[in-house]
Amino acid sequence: MGGPIGEKLNSIAENFNKANPDYKIVPVNKGNYSETMTAAIAAFRSGRPPHIVQVFEVGTATMMAAKGAVKPVYELMAETGEPFDQDAYLPSVIGYYTSADGKLLSMPFNSSTPIMYYNKDAFCKAGLDPEKPPKTWPEFETMARKLVEAGYSGFTTGWQSWVMLENFGAWHNIPFATKQNGFAGLDTELIFNDPLRIRHIRNMAEWQKEHIFVYAGRESDSVSTFTSGKCAIYFNSSAALAAIRRDSKFEFGTAMLPYYPDVKGAPQGSSD
Repeated sequence: MGGPIGEKLNSIAENFNKANPDYKIVPVNKGNYSETMTAAIAAFRSGRPPHIVQVFEVGTATMMAAKGAVKPVYELMAETGEPFDQDAYLPSVIGYYTSADGKLLSMPFNSSTPIMYYNKDAFCKAGLDPEKPPKTWPEFETMARKLVEAGYSGFTTGWQSWVMLENFGAWHNIPFATKQNGFAGLDTELIFNDPLRIRHIRNMAEWQKEHIFVYAGRESDSVSTFTSGKCAIYFNSSAALAAIRRDSKFEFGTAMLPYYPDVKGAPQGSSD
């Protein structure tokens, strides 16, 4: 990991090394999620794999498919006799890291969920209550229009498909894929072309024409659009909090993702 989170990880490693002189952890940043996973697989094939590798939660299946490359956590804990309570984790979190029969394959660490960041100073300038961010998409659209009138771009988002398709579905209690979102079989098909998501993407397309929505790049490339004060609202991982706190020159708040109030069962718990 890089940035403030990477600095925190280095601190954790340093503290561990001081407390356990027989062992030494050497953190090495290998880039983003996919780059790190690719580097780990290449290292295994070359015969010099790392002892520990951090990949994103949905990479668990890929890593476990590389036979002999990774030792499942449940086996490691059993062999070392290390006490471990898997039930201490939230079911919605642990599900990403377990096999179909509930065995823990990898260890949850730095798991994130998408949230809404909003510029409280911009809300004040637009005549909005900075302590009352929008809860629904209709409220969101109304507030975003006022923010545009006040001179801001309405909103941008990082990790578009993760936020606006996958977690959007979880928040509205609709599936992202068949086979229980892939947990019940490998022959899974994506099914995000449902009426609700089509409606939402159509809304986003209209919002872009009106500068309510601004596309500012893939993954987390868009964060500077928010921290610079250009966009008043930003959707991204909770892991972006440290960087936003460091780089923003204004007061900001965080909130849950908006939802469509006419959808039965919304909002649901976050997907990871």
